[in-house]
Amino acid sequence: MVETDGEDITDLPPSAKLVFKVLEYDGPLTQKQIVEESMLSARTVRYALERLNDIGIVDEDIYFADARQSLYRIREPVAADGGKAGNKDACCAE
Repeated sequence: MVETDGEDITDLPPSAKLVFKVLEYDGPLTQKQIVEESMLSARTVRYALERLNDIGIVDEDIYFADARQSLYRIREPVAADGGKAGNKDACCAE
């Protein structure tokens, strides 16, 4: 599981886990789109995104189609050498 700063996703409430899974499966989404996909209330989604952002799992970007909204996505894991985790191309050939 994803872990940062001693707290990981297993320590979060079920709503935050659901929002994480929605973002994992459906890619970058606005808060409104997350509400529609998860069927959670807007307030619950806001809280879940805040918790996910606090532990560094979610990135918030500008949604260019409507600058009043933000676009949320799962942060790419970073390997110890600074490359993306799980990236086979970053590994040296033997």
